Amino acid sequence: MRHVIALDVGGTSMKAALVGEDGAVLHRARRATDRESGAAAVVENLLSFAAELRAHGAAHLGAPALAAGVAVPGTVDEAAGTALYSANLGWRDVPLRALLTERLGMPVALGHDVRTGGLAEGRAGAGRGADRFLFVALGTGIAGAIGLGGRVEAGAHGFAGEIGHIVVRPGGDPCPCGQAGCLERYASAAAVGTAWARASGRADADAADCARAVAAGDPGAERVWSGAVDVLADGLVTALTLLDPGTLIVGGGLAEAGEVLFRPLRAAVERRITFQSAPVIVPAALGDGAGCLGAALLARDLIESTPQTTEVST
Repeated sequence: MRHVIALDVGGTSMKAALVGEDGAVLHRARRATDRESGAAAVVENLLSFAAELRAHGAAHLGAPALAAGVAVPGTVDEAAGTALYSANLGWRDVPLRALLTERLGMPVALGHDVRTGGLAEGRAGAGRGADRFLFVALGTGIAGAIGLGGRVEAGAHGFAGEIGHIVVRPGGDPCPCGQAGCLERYASAAAVGTAWARASGRADADAADCARAVAAGDPGAERVWSGAVDVLADGLVTALTLLDPGTLIVGGGLAEAGEVLFRPLRAAVERRITFQSAPVIVPAALGDGAGCLGAALLARDLIESTPQTTEVST
């Protein structure tokens, strides 16, 4: 059965799937990333996991995969196939596409995790049918994906969509990126969790706890939440002014709060808009499976753009 390998590499675990031509998931797997062992161990772990997936396909689906798609965090040069930097995984300038191609003996596409998830949301999720969309993931940090005509824009240097590092509060909290007052320092799930832990006096409190407290009418939680929503709206309207998307897709941990987030966020964006046209603001539809699905789409695109002239032996 014709299929591709899809891998989504996270800081804690790697999610993988073998995906058929019709998009059906034929096999799923997961393993720990093992970042505690260092960058070289993470790379070898990824290579061996990909090789196991290739072997599984050959043994159970009648032939090895035609191509592989891999989504990784950090800074990625997709054209060169290089994972430039990831603070979470500890790697720098890793030629992942070349390493995987050598190990697997098949074409490999490398993508940025959030842009890859955005690609999946745009083609098969909440943005299906939208010609121009902006996907924003509110997790430990904040990152985005700019969707244009069925693809996602990487930018000239691989930084397109880094909305989390728009400065929304000049002179504000320092950010690891070297700036001060970045959006993700105030409106990410991690930032909301930290602010609520401080306000509630509960060291283990997180953003989900804050959302539940907001839903229950806790005034302290409402202050933390509304402050984050206001900052988020400032950053989003800046992005909307520059990009003019028809659809704004919001995902990540903070979006799991549902209407506790979306109702005030839509209102805050509307209040800030003057000449701009308001986009449709919708929650992401694919959850944590978006990265794997997007990686499969990268692999399928690679097959369509590369003539298959030889059969890979098993």
